[in-house]
This record gives sequence, C-alpha cells and structure tokens, in this order.
Amino acid sequence: MRTGRLFASLAAVILTASLASCDKPSNGKTDNLDTATREELASLAAKDSRLTGELENKTIKWMANWGFSAEKDPNLVVFQERYGGNIEETIIDWSVRYDKLATAINGDEGIDFFPAGDTDAFPKGAIKSMFVPVDDYIDFSSELWADVKKANDIFLWNGKHYVICTDVSGANTAVFYNRKTIEEYGLEDPAELFAKGEWNWDTFKKQLDDFVDPENGLYGIDGYWTEAALSLTTGVPYIGLEDGKLVNNLKDPAIERVQKFMAELHDDGCVLDKGLFDWQEKPNFIGEGKELFYPCGLWAVYKPAEEWKKTFGEDAFFVPMPKDPKADNYYIPSTVEGFMMVSGGKNPEGVAKFAECKRAVLLNDGLRKLGEDMTVESYGWTPEMVAMRDKMTEMANEHPVFDFYVGVSKDVTSILDSAETGIRGTLQVGTPWSETVNSCYDVIDALIDDANNGKS
Repeated sequence: MRTGRLFASLAAVILTASLASCDKPSNGKTDNLDTATREELASLAAKDSRLTGELENKTIKWMANWGFSAEKDPNLVVFQERYGGNIEETIIDWSVRYDKLATAINGDEGIDFFPAGDTDAFPKGAIKSMFVPVDDYIDFSSELWADVKKANDIFLWNGKHYVICTDVSGANTAVFYNRKTIEEYGLEDPAELFAKGEWNWDTFKKQLDDFVDPENGLYGIDGYWTEAALSLTTGVPYIGLEDGKLVNNLKDPAIERVQKFMAELHDDGCVLDKGLFDWQEKPNFIGEGKELFYPCGLWAVYKPAEEWKKTFGEDAFFVPMPKDPKADNYYIPSTVEGFMMVSGGKNPEGVAKFAECKRAVLLNDGLRKLGEDMTVESYGWTPEMVAMRDKMTEMANEHPVFDFYVGVSKDVTSILDSAETGIRGTLQVGTPWSETVNSCYDVIDALIDDANNGKS
C-alpha cells in the first residue's frame, strides 16, 4: 500500500519525485523549464501586488521524500523569480522521515519546513515540539489567505496554527475505472452518473453487483484506500478535532452506517480477495478489464502518460468517491496542501514567502492557467481530467473533512489502521464493526485523552 497522502492541485505534481532514500542536501533546480514559460511566470508574479517585501535570507531548507521541480512547479518558479529564492532539499525515505527529521532537529541542521499533506504530522508533531506555530509569519486574515482561513483554523492546537494550508484538495482519493470496461459490460459511465447527481453508494454498489464474477476473473473493489475514503463521505471522521481538542467518533451513527455498508460490500463479494494474489493490490487489472474500481489518490496519474496508461488503460478516468445518500452534503476526503514549520528552522520568513507564492499561483488566473498547462503537458492529462480534478478540489473546499486517526500517535494509528481489527477489518476480512469498537474504544479514548493533555 502506498501510504503517503498526495496533493492534488497545482502543487500535486511535485509528489511524483523519486522516493529513493538520499540524505544529502541538494539545491532546488532552476531548470529544465523553457525560457518563455519562466519569463511569463516572472512577469505575472512581478505584477501581483499581493506578493510583497523582499527576502534577506533567500534559502529555505526542505526535508521530505520528494523534491521540487521548476518545470512542474509554477510556485517554485515564482519564488525564484520574485524573491530570488532557493530551496535546499534533503530527500529521505518516506518510512523513516520522522526519525530523520528528529535527528536533524537535534543536530541543529536548520531544516525550515516539512510537508503537511501526510496527515500524520498533526497534531502529534505539535505535541512533540517537532513543529512550531506559524502565526507570527502568516496573516490568515489577509486577502492572500482569506479563502483558506476556515481550513487553516481547523488545525489549531493550543490556540495556535501549526499547519500552513495553502489549499484544500479533493485528490486524496478518487475512484479510478476504465471506460472501455464500463461500456463492454453495459454499465453507465460513473462520470455521467456524477454529472446527473446520481453517483452514490447505491449506484456504486449496483455496478459492482452487476460486474463482479470471480469465477470468471472479474473483480470489484481493490486497494487499501477505500475504507478511510468511503468513511469520510459521511462527513464524520473516526477521530475529529473540535475546538482544538481531539474527539473519538467510533460510536457515531454515521460511522456505524458506513461500516454496515462496507460489511455488505464484503459479504456480497464486491471486494477483491487479495489472498488470491499474495495479498498484493492489482491496479493493473483496471487496464486489463478484470477489475471495476480502484480507489486511490490522484498521485497515480501524476506521472508520464505511458506509465499510468500501462496500469489503468488508454480509457482510464476517475470520479470522486460516491456520495453517502444519507449525508447532509456531498463530502469527499480532503487533503491539506501545505507545510509545517520545523522547530529550529533558521528561515521562517522564507517559508512564509514560498507559501505565499503558492497562494498567488492558485489565485492569479494567469499563473493558474500556466500551471494547468504544465500539468497537461507533463502527464498527458485530458481537459476532462483537469476539470474533474478541479471539481473535486471545489467540493473539498466547500465541505472540508479531515480524519486525524493517523496524526495522534503510533498506537492510535496501529489500532485503527489495522486491516484485520481496525477501520479496514469490515471491508477486507469481514470483522464485525461492533467487535472492533468493543475491543478498542476505551483504549482509543485513553490515548486521545493523553494527546489532548500534551502526551503523544
């Protein structure tokens, strides 16, 4: 399972960088971007009155399992051209990123910022003092930040903002499918159902019921993203954050409802039995016409077209997770695009300016259009794919919903992320939700109390 939660809008393209471990710093690249595009970005940035001031220290230090790329990241180019900025990158392996960050902090290496898109950074990173408040450097009431102030206010801890949310994205999880397969089996295109307001749990399951035939090699849902993503369509997270405090929602009626639905999917054979394939996902079955739906992040198509088409097929497309027919709104999993300021960082002002460049790209029509063109050119997206991604981001911004169960502590994550006894148990192996709740509710409650009292 790919664990990182990936970004969706313009900044999402950066997440296709190598995952290889490499602890040596490298400077952010300024090239492989054509001169005309760079000059156009520079001109648009220079005219944007929301980008103010100058930077005395022009280098910011970044640590993550991915790096920035001028030919794919308009925000980086704006930072370079408007402020003379430079990013010094320390690229590390995803699985040890917090160990590496702790070592860097203890060694006073001056790492300035770290990705916020993996939802395991908050609030435990604030509790452990790995990250610092950003309020002295970001004015969330300003014009540049006004439309994401509501989202940023979600991430308050002890009255302070710890996350610089530059955008809320809907690309956390999409339902990938192959239009050729849909047509061959006489099903209605999910994109058309979505456009008509009829893409919901009921139509989702009906299509699975009509398609699945394991004896003839036809499978339904695959992957490990479905459970958390489908659950968030209720609008209720397993672990929420209200008034700066974590809350345990495991007994919420909405959670019970979605777990009942996932039990039906499991019991009716709608889920690919991974035991038949050495417990491996089979996303390539989408391209081969053997599988109907593969929910995962849009990172899956932030790569050269020949790569994602090899997996999903020439006729691949995606739609949001289906609507919970009993929810008050159409909720989809939300992803934070943005950063955390690292404890011991030497250039918080530079991080703030880089974040402002990202905001400018999103708000400036000219910059945004250039970013979209760069995405299409780099990854072979169709205009319809761009439009669907943007619609999902619009939906996520309208009704943002985040789950913090991977952001409290390792213990909470290990309990709730279990494929046998956690939130995945019902869909993957048929574990009754009542059994899961009875076994872990009090333990989760105690761990949340610890976190709310500054222990993680």
